Amino acid sequence: MKLLTSATLIAAALAAGAAQGQDIAAGERSWNKCRACHQIGETAKNLVGPQLNGLIGRHSGAVEGYSYSAANKNSGITWDEAVFAEYIKDPKAKIPGTKMIFPGIKNEQEIKDLTAFLKQYDKDGKKP
Repeated sequence: MKLLTSATLIAAALAAGAAQGQDIAAGERSWNKCRACHQIGETAKNLVGPQLNGLIGRHSGAVEGYSYSAANKNSGITWDEAVFAEYIKDPKAKIPGTKMIFPGIKNEQEIKDLTAFLKQYDKDGKKP
């Protein structure tokens, strides 16, 4: 009986850990909220918003050919997972004066999943 109980506990712990991880497929579904204004991948171009290749590690306002707001260019932000998570919850609160009109994503797991999806793409839009 103890073995079954231990196995059940281990399975439950593994399932809980997986729920807290990042799910790239779920992140790709979340990306649908972004794709009206942004592109990603090898053929990505700037649209209403800048292309998002190589976002993590990039300085805010640094995509060539995109006309950023002064607030975004002067924010001093270097995108990492924590900064992106804070920003995507409420872009106008993180960078007052940004041109980005988006209500935000509030769900922590969805943000993690979206971040995992975005992190796949290097600065050239390739998946290493």
